Amino acid sequence: MPIRLKPAAVLGFVMFVSGCHTAPERQANRLDVSVPSVWSASANTFPLAGQKWVESFDDPVLYSLVEQALTSNFDLKTAVARVDAAIAQARIDGAALWPQLSFAPGYQYTQVRSAGFGSAQYSVFEALFNLSWEADIWGRIRSFREAARQEVEATNADFQAARLSLAARVAQNYFALLEAKLQAQVAEQSVADRGTIASLVQGRFERGLVRALEVRLVLTDLAQARSQLAAARNQVQLVTRQLEILLGDYPDGSLPQIDDTVTALSGSTIRQALPVPPSQLPAGLPAELLTRRPDLIASFARLRAADARLESTSKLLLPRITLTAAGGTRDSALTDLIDPRSVVWNLFAGAVQPLFTGGRIRGSIQLNEAYVEEAFNRYQDVALNAFREVEQALAAEEWLRAQEKELREAVQQTEAGQELALYSYRQGFIQILTLLDSYRSTLNAQSAHLAVRRQLLNNRVNLYLALGGSI
Repeated sequence: MPIRLKPAAVLGFVMFVSGCHTAPERQANRLDVSVPSVWSASANTFPLAGQKWVESFDDPVLYSLVEQALTSNFDLKTAVARVDAAIAQARIDGAALWPQLSFAPGYQYTQVRSAGFGSAQYSVFEALFNLSWEADIWGRIRSFREAARQEVEATNADFQAARLSLAARVAQNYFALLEAKLQAQVAEQSVADRGTIASLVQGRFERGLVRALEVRLVLTDLAQARSQLAAARNQVQLVTRQLEILLGDYPDGSLPQIDDTVTALSGSTIRQALPVPPSQLPAGLPAELLTRRPDLIASFARLRAADARLESTSKLLLPRITLTAAGGTRDSALTDLIDPRSVVWNLFAGAVQPLFTGGRIRGSIQLNEAYVEEAFNRYQDVALNAFREVEQALAAEEWLRAQEKELREAVQQTEAGQELALYSYRQGFIQILTLLDSYRSTLNAQSAHLAVRRQLLNNRVNLYLALGGSI
């Protein structure tokens, strides 16, 4: 090459190298949508404290169940195995940075027969070494290894998300089981009350004070109450077995440690058995969610992994400089293999520059560019859904508290109305249908109140889950 072309060649090579893709500097809080400084659904929120959210319910049974699930749940053990696999894959992907050395011992036996000359036999022992190494001048292999490292971080974040989700499911199933047992107690009390009414009406009928129709009506109502009790007991066994699966236990339908937490009925008033969620709403700030919530951390890590793969793929256009070496000894006597004078070796260094690959490298670059765009948009979507879940849980808290307050009042009113209805029926002031309706209203109000109390607890768990709080 003439001397005057060398500067142009150097400049062209520099421009070629600089044209290769370099992974951008990503920031977790850099989104295509504006994030407010505070949550819009609730202004009365407090910073997310360091306390574990399971402990905030002040329920030792709940805490022990969550601890058991985190130790024994098989889905969580599967997530641990995925983390181990990702670590092993990162080790595999980073192995190309190091020289690859192999040893190939061998033995060869040969027998040659020739007409008129007999046969000749000889054997050869060999001990050969092979060495290969690619000099990662442009950082292609390091970028590939970085992608694997980001996948490890993403998989570990998936594991943390799985732990948080498991704890939330255990808590919600625990609350559902407490509610189901209380619903069964309410139904049992209702059956007992309807039985009392049936005895009362039957006695009045035998004395000729009422018609047979009233007896039929109360017996029908009693059968319906028994049907509701059967449904409530069935719900208890269903939720119990679901919770046992989460705990990693055989689903035999027995959790004695929970039976001790449910108190019996006292008259017509149910004692507190469901825990009360803390009054403070630990929401923190929206921007903190992007660096605290595990699924967001995983999604962002996968975005960075896609960036690293694109960078590694684009550097396939650059020359690859490799070093190979081979050596060893060959001899007919095994003892002569250790003689250093018989060692033969060779060394080769070379470079490979892709010139034409039929579009394979360019296609790989375009493919990874699409993967980067996909990962970036997925991260945006995961972030928006995370914000929605927090806002939704914060807004639901206010309405559920208002609903619980009104239903508590409804329970008090229906229980008082039930006593008045029974007195009025005994005095002949009202018909049997009015009395039965008062008992049904009491049952419905008690059942609805229990349900909304459990919804309040579930919503608080959903809020902790949406915030990515510590277990």
